[in-house]
Amino acid sequence: MAWLTKNSGTAKIARRDEPYVTAAIKDHITRTYLPRYETKQGALLPTLHAVQEEWGWLPHQALIEVAEFLGLKPADVIDCASFYEEYWLRPKGEHIIWVCRSIACEVCDHKSILDACQAKLGIEPGETTDDGKFTLMEVECLGSCGTAPVALVDHTLHENLTAEKMIKAIDDAGRHGH
Repeated sequence: MAWLTKNSGTAKIARRDEPYVTAAIKDHITRTYLPRYETKQGALLPTLHAVQEEWGWLPHQALIEVAEFLGLKPADVIDCASFYEEYWLRPKGEHIIWVCRSIACEVCDHKSILDACQAKLGIEPGETTDDGKFTLMEVECLGSCGTAPVALVDHTLHENLTAEKMIKAIDDAGRHGH
């Protein structure tokens, strides 16, 4: 078996002059979260949430800034952010569609719902449409097994779905901003 290598040692990180971890974020974390934890590492998750809430995702530069702010190794911050599905390491669409793939939804033909989304949007799970409007994701469970199949469009749960109902939900989201 051949070893595949990547140029992570020489890769360039996109940087901008304006920091992602702003003075306001630092102040909020310092006042709200740091007093709650014995070490600064305890505030890592809330800090990542605060940065993502502000910018919509976590650029690599932001992860390095978080590490500097909390006195952590950048690798530890990147490991944490890449472990949890709730953190976005790439820009996401204006609207997020989460199609449930739990066993209940699988039995109730979640595949037809996912197929309808893919056909409508022209993307695969984990991708964002070229216009930046929609990101399609699969999720293990949305906690509504009794009304399977289900999907979450932004913050609205759509239950007892058919392909047609899913397309309508996408169309409705596209007509309305956040």
